[in-house]
Amino acid sequence: MSEIILNIEGLDHVELYGQNDSKLRLVKNAFPNLKITSRGTNLKISGDKKDTQTAKSKMEQLVRILRKDNNLPIEKIKDVLNGNLSYDLEEENSSRTNANVIVYGRGAKPIKARTKNQKKLVNLSDENDIVFAIGPAGTGKTYTAVALAVKALKTKMVRKIILTRPAVEAGESLGFLPGDLKDKIDPYLRPLYDALEDMLPAEKLDNFMQNRIIEVAPLAFMRGRTLDNAFIILDEAQNATSIQIKMFLTRLGPSAKCIITGDLSQIDLPRHQRSGLYKALDILGDVEGIAKLFLTAEDVVRHKLVKQIILRYNSDDNKRTEDKNQKSND
Repeated sequence: MSEIILNIEGLDHVELYGQNDSKLRLVKNAFPNLKITSRGTNLKISGDKKDTQTAKSKMEQLVRILRKDNNLPIEKIKDVLNGNLSYDLEEENSSRTNANVIVYGRGAKPIKARTKNQKKLVNLSDENDIVFAIGPAGTGKTYTAVALAVKALKTKMVRKIILTRPAVEAGESLGFLPGDLKDKIDPYLRPLYDALEDMLPAEKLDNFMQNRIIEVAPLAFMRGRTLDNAFIILDEAQNATSIQIKMFLTRLGPSAKCIITGDLSQIDLPRHQRSGLYKALDILGDVEGIAKLFLTAEDVVRHKLVKQIILRYNSDDNKRTEDKNQKSND
């Protein structure tokens, strides 16, 4: 009779064991003569010495895969249990192709940094507590930021994710919209929901939302809070005033990480209001622990025509500015 205890501290137990231990049951069914029980951060395997060693080896492979990929699909569990997948070979073969994977989304879909600046955003977030990611539509700045937040949650680096943006581009005036408060604000938060739904199974996302492990809320709702042990994203920051951005940044607790995204070419504030993002970039850019990244049309990952559209609009804007300056000089 042999007994082995594996420590799984720091892992997502639901991802390892499955909902209602559905994944763990696959392991138990593969070793019907063993007693396999989980308690806290320990997994105990007891029974015949040879079988316990085999089960231990299989579980260690599953743990390594989960630590590496932040995801453990049932197909991989079955492959490991059937001897069709060697972790070392998997790691060797995937080290090149999956070098830029941030996290694995629904159906084990790899979420990758796809451009040079997206990779730089990943590195800057690792090295700094606050990162400003500025660029035109389609450059993946929000999607990459959400992927980093999901990764931080899965690896227990943070306890929760908070996603926020100005709820209505022209000053958060929600009253004219039909429905209750959720109905009023959901359309403005939809891009954040879309990114989350691409990265987390529906059941798990619902559970996280219900238990406030993931919060999606308009910027005005951040006032008065202290946001700690959290990965926070302020999206569409070009539509926040200077007072709002200052309010948001002063909410951060000592263990928080933050990414602020914005597109300075799509400011929807009233003409008399200047975007607070300009001031934040100007006065905070040289603060240690705060980084700035400017994405360009070269980082566009949407339809191939989006890049050309952005370049043409930029060219037109520059021409209008030159014409305006020339008239002023005349």
